[in-house]
Amino acid sequence: MISNSASASLAARPVVSAPQAGFATLGILAFAHFFIDLYSGALSGFQPLLVAKHGLTLSQAGLLGGALVFSSSLLQPLYGILSDRYPSWMFTVLAPAVAGVFISLLGWAPSYPWLFAMVLLGGAGVASFHPQATANATVGIQGNPGRWMAVFISSGTLGMAIGPAFYSILVGRLGLEAIWWGAVPGLVISLVLWQTLRHPPVSSRRGKLTFVPLFAVWRPLSVHYLLVFIRSVVHMCFAHFLPLYLSRERSFSIQSAALGLTLYMTFGALGGFVGGHLADRFGGRRVILISMLGCLPFLAVFFLTGGWLSLLGLALGGLLLLFTIPVNLLMGQRLVPDQAGTVSALLMGFAWGSAGLIFIPLTGLVADHFGLQTALAAVSVLPLAGWFLARTLPENA
Repeated sequence: MISNSASASLAARPVVSAPQAGFATLGILAFAHFFIDLYSGALSGFQPLLVAKHGLTLSQAGLLGGALVFSSSLLQPLYGILSDRYPSWMFTVLAPAVAGVFISLLGWAPSYPWLFAMVLLGGAGVASFHPQATANATVGIQGNPGRWMAVFISSGTLGMAIGPAFYSILVGRLGLEAIWWGAVPGLVISLVLWQTLRHPPVSSRRGKLTFVPLFAVWRPLSVHYLLVFIRSVVHMCFAHFLPLYLSRERSFSIQSAALGLTLYMTFGALGGFVGGHLADRFGGRRVILISMLGCLPFLAVFFLTGGWLSLLGLALGGLLLLFTIPVNLLMGQRLVPDQAGTVSALLMGFAWGSAGLIFIPLTGLVADHFGLQTALAAVSVLPLAGWFLARTLPENA
């Protein structure tokens, strides 16, 4: 029998409901996602100084960017498989510290091989976080899954938009060797995650690794992968070449060109949130169709006009383009709920990374021959193919 004092003690303890716990987990994972993607977008903020310090060629600088894409994006399926199989939060907990430390210590790298190795290790932290955190972000929250997944996704997109500016300010104030201060948020967040993530991650399951559930839904999963790939081609090419395009072919100052990129990325983060909310009300298929077709006229306005009207077209085009970030992800996870981490990695990191590795160099090659305006305008038409592809999704999706 429980004593009166013990009963009173139990009664005095606050009862945390599953939805409350779910929102608490979403909040901390979204906050961590902001900084993880801030680190993933940081390299461009101080890469010119690394080039000057080490006397790097443009090819060497490009290889650093490729190494970051490889380790932070293309390796995500590996971490998705591992996090689905082993019941440990360490894939998520250690990620901010690893990403923050190795990215923020690049100013101390004594040589190019050290730079390359540290970029790979920093990217590994980014890759480790995404599959498990994405699979668990909305667990325990009832209703409006698109809205709450959009909160998680948009926090990362916003972090990626702010990353270059954050490190540019840090370098400007403290110098390249002092950017190690940028690792402090990552270390603090890892500590907070370690203290707060007590329940086991729901996506994890021990046992023999099997791809049978993935093969069973390979057709619809392939459609979602291609839709994410198309969106990522446009988004990554714009994110990579926009400052160069605005400064070289639109006569923007370097600062104004950077603000143009921030405008585009910030509206993209807002687009992910709006798209998730709309998907809860009108269905994922309809939102994908609106996104793929709706971004085209606004991107055309950006290329065909000038001044504030052109920038408005850029912002609204980016907003509509990124409507689908949480939508494709949730629809894919529902296909294989027992391997949500693996699906998340395929539809985020792998699709994102493969799009960048293939189309960023290809767009640069086209730009060398025909100019950045022609190259980026050609890329911006790709969502039309996505619209036709999205029409193959089930009507009730």
